[in-house]
Amino acid sequence: MRTPTPISARQGARRRRAGQRLLAVMVGLLWLAGCSDAGPPAPASVPPPAPEASASASGAEGGYAPVDADTTLVDVVNHPAFGRFGRFLVPNGGGLPDDGRTLRDVGDLLPYHSHVDVGTSVDVVNALIGAVDRGQPVFHDIYPDAARAADPSRQDTGLFYFEGEPGAPFAIISAGGGFSYVGSLHESLPHALELSRRGYHTFALQYRTGGLQVAAEDLAAALSYVFAHADELGLDTSGYSLWGGSAGARMAATLGARGPAAFGGDPLPRPAAVIMQYTGYTDVSGQDPPTYACVGEDDGIASWRTMQRRVDALSAAGVPTEFHRYPNVGHGFGLGIGTSAEGWIDSAVAFWEQHR
Repeated sequence: MRTPTPISARQGARRRRAGQRLLAVMVGLLWLAGCSDAGPPAPASVPPPAPEASASASGAEGGYAPVDADTTLVDVVNHPAFGRFGRFLVPNGGGLPDDGRTLRDVGDLLPYHSHVDVGTSVDVVNALIGAVDRGQPVFHDIYPDAARAADPSRQDTGLFYFEGEPGAPFAIISAGGGFSYVGSLHESLPHALELSRRGYHTFALQYRTGGLQVAAEDLAAALSYVFAHADELGLDTSGYSLWGGSAGARMAATLGARGPAAFGGDPLPRPAAVIMQYTGYTDVSGQDPPTYACVGEDDGIASWRTMQRRVDALSAAGVPTEFHRYPNVGHGFGLGIGTSAEGWIDSAVAFWEQHR
């Protein structure tokens, strides 16, 4: 197996900027050339592993139009590249705003999050559009059709997927939102894209809101799905990691300690590492995997002192840990672009690699 080579934050930023410029030019040229803008075909009614269809109806690259900061949120959700799963890109439990709000305003729909970076949001959406253009499946259902028919709430679940190098390990990332919304555009999709650019196979989980129980069931189903279809996805299941912010961190820690079988999933090995951002989760089970934790000193929802006490308790129990707190940063900072937390993902990746 080829082990992905970590890159520095500066190298990552350069690659992101170059990749975004290249993508914008390529997709823009295709669009101007008059390529089809028809949406993807409806997914076939077959059980997994068949993912959401993601190529144009002709099977060739679709040349879908890229978005920018001034693209309306409604147009993001309804973008022809995304089909039925576009609704998961923007929290819309109360319905999308019809007042013309754009990607610049997505933070308005993320009340538990801060430091929402519009450039990152645009980058993520365009990366998904680019993957669809290349015919890559970017969304996978985690429940079979029969299970979703039996429980319609499971229609609100799935995995966004960013491809990694052949044979590389994988991570699943769960965004927070107080179990009332899933802040993926800020808190799991950007992380997933960043890890993918470093060579890892990465998934951002769309889970049901309403509480830890159903969210944990969805994470368990997602883990079981990835393990069951590892060969088709071309990934290595050993040494995987679970990531999450806030409510998503609670999910990652819970599944990491108790395992997916406790929530209806398959009996699977524990993750090599759990990567947690800003959560008040306090349980220490005795089965906790190596744990990385980071939080802002100005977090008014998840106190850094509470988080550090748990990390200290884990360390005392013999669990490898790493803890970081950042000044002048509040709750829900995501990648921390433009804050003292920017670059935290480098140390998180290094921690995961250390314990793989």
